[in-house]
Amino acid sequence: MVHNTDHPDTGAQSVDRALLLLQRIGACGDEGGTLAGLVADTGLNKATVRRLLLALIRAGMAEQDDDSRYHLGMQLQVLGAQASRRPGLMRAAGESVMRLGQVTGDAALLTVRRGANTLCLMREEGSYPLRSHALVAGQMHPLGVGAGSLAMLAALPDDEIATVLAAIAPVLTDRYPRLPPDQLMRMVERTRTDGVALNPGLVIEGSWGLGIALRHPDGRLAGALSVAAVEARMRPDRLPELTRHLRTEAAHIETRLARTAPRKG
Repeated sequence: MVHNTDHPDTGAQSVDRALLLLQRIGACGDEGGTLAGLVADTGLNKATVRRLLLALIRAGMAEQDDDSRYHLGMQLQVLGAQASRRPGLMRAAGESVMRLGQVTGDAALLTVRRGANTLCLMREEGSYPLRSHALVAGQMHPLGVGAGSLAMLAALPDDEIATVLAAIAPVLTDRYPRLPPDQLMRMVERTRTDGVALNPGLVIEGSWGLGIALRHPDGRLAGALSVAAVEARMRPDRLPELTRHLRTEAAHIETRLARTAPRKG
């Protein structure tokens, strides 16, 4: 997304840009982000990014290492720990995500919808030495791109799906040429038939995923649980086993969400 930087920031605009910058730093993973990379990722000009980075560093939200790479700061860990104690999806799903990674040996992921995009909240690595290059915590994809993301798209009403696909069509053309809107619709239909979403390496070659949507007690979409693995570990004969583990942990998460849901009346 390209942002207009020809006029001074308003207060709200500065906050939006700082949050965008934090998201892009988080998406860089353990390697951290360079100034040039963050400028390119955010579409903001260099002076704006530098100014926001300095403000985030002063607040403890970002850190700069000896190689001039930027990382998420310790203050965000403190805030994250405080937020995780509140009832919600992260608290309800944390144990299941960890168990899914341990049981399958592959990467287990928890994602949520953010408008026409999805955000990875949590990733638990399995014991298998070859790792999928799927999402890392803090990374975003267009809705429908990736197994968990596809599961969430398929859980929406048809008219809402059409609106989402129209919104993300330019991004799909530019960054995901193997996932045009008509292909995503075919995958949505298959997901609804199978009850689980399969990404056969269409986002990153050789990186496959299997996902299932999570719902609140009232039926609203809560997020998605998924497993990511290299292609050799997503053989047809193994998919039923992975599907069983996904459904088991999804049921546990939804049960916990139901226990913490506000009571009406």
